Amino acid sequence: MAERILMAMSGGVDSSVAAALLVDQGYEVVGVTMKLWGGESDSGCCSVSDVDDARWVAAQLDIEHHVFNFGDEFLTHVVEPFVGTHRSGGTPNPCIECNRHIKFDLFVERATMLGFDRIATGHYARIVDRPDGTKRLARGIDHAKDQSYVLHMLDQDRLGRTVLPVGDWEKPALRAAAAERGLLTAAKPDSQDVCFITSTGGREAFLEARGGLTPGAIVDENGAKVGTVPSTELVTIGQRKGLNVSGMAEPQFVVDVDRRESVVTIGPRRSLRVETSTFVDPVWSDAPYTGPALVQASAHGEALPAVVSDGEVRWDKPRDRVAPGQSLVFYAGVADEVAEQWIIGGAIAT
Repeated sequence: MAERILMAMSGGVDSSVAAALLVDQGYEVVGVTMKLWGGESDSGCCSVSDVDDARWVAAQLDIEHHVFNFGDEFLTHVVEPFVGTHRSGGTPNPCIECNRHIKFDLFVERATMLGFDRIATGHYARIVDRPDGTKRLARGIDHAKDQSYVLHMLDQDRLGRTVLPVGDWEKPALRAAAAERGLLTAAKPDSQDVCFITSTGGREAFLEARGGLTPGAIVDENGAKVGTVPSTELVTIGQRKGLNVSGMAEPQFVVDVDRRESVVTIGPRRSLRVETSTFVDPVWSDAPYTGPALVQASAHGEALPAVVSDGEVRWDKPRDRVAPGQSLVFYAGVADEVAEQWIIGGAIAT
């Protein structure tokens, strides 16, 4: 009897090809589109057209297609923390929280309840079996599309219950395969934005509608007021654009955001440089780890050499401060061999 896989189909080309590959490999595949956001949206995923695209691709592949409504859970675990982190002076990563709580928690639980053996997604990452029987999450072959960073929370249980069919593919070849197969989504553009933030209103309109925005003062490192910002919630560590300060001897960057006092402190680039970063809430692919690692601080950032200890990353060379709320993701492997790097774990920067 064929293994049963519940395939998360977003309506994009990646999950469409992933589903096709699984069908070709003889699995019993059922497609599901997760309805997550019921509010206004003109970008990202979750639109009616995305559901329709997923349904059409499922029909092309001759597999069942269903819609799971996780809207309440998405609001609780993703949208509300997104707003809360902005209000506390941090910089949230809602895609990571969606993966943590929805796609690889609720969706996995629902699949198990319905009698499926595993779930699958169209993420660009690879699950590799190790000689000792454990699994590791390795980077996708296409480094430009690698999504291992946003999947760092997958532990051994989740890795064992997940299939990532496109991790060994490069995007141009994947699109070509979709076109050759005649899949409806072959030329569909990639989703680039947070699904609940509109391209017209952006974060500003979204946060304004959920409690308003707080103007604040911009001060230099000596505490002297040099300007104002219309919203401290929209300012992030390391920001340079949009500060509207002039007459400074050097380019200025945000080095601190004090939401309680509504004060943004700016300084030259060197004031951003740190030798250590702190973190909370670590999660591990296998056992907890301390020691040398490559640490990545943003989805498209570079993994830099460091030493991970209890609650702290000590960088081999000083780097810009990581904004609180962002994820620090720990990799093993060699710095200049990206395809051979794999996840050790990750945590939230403080």
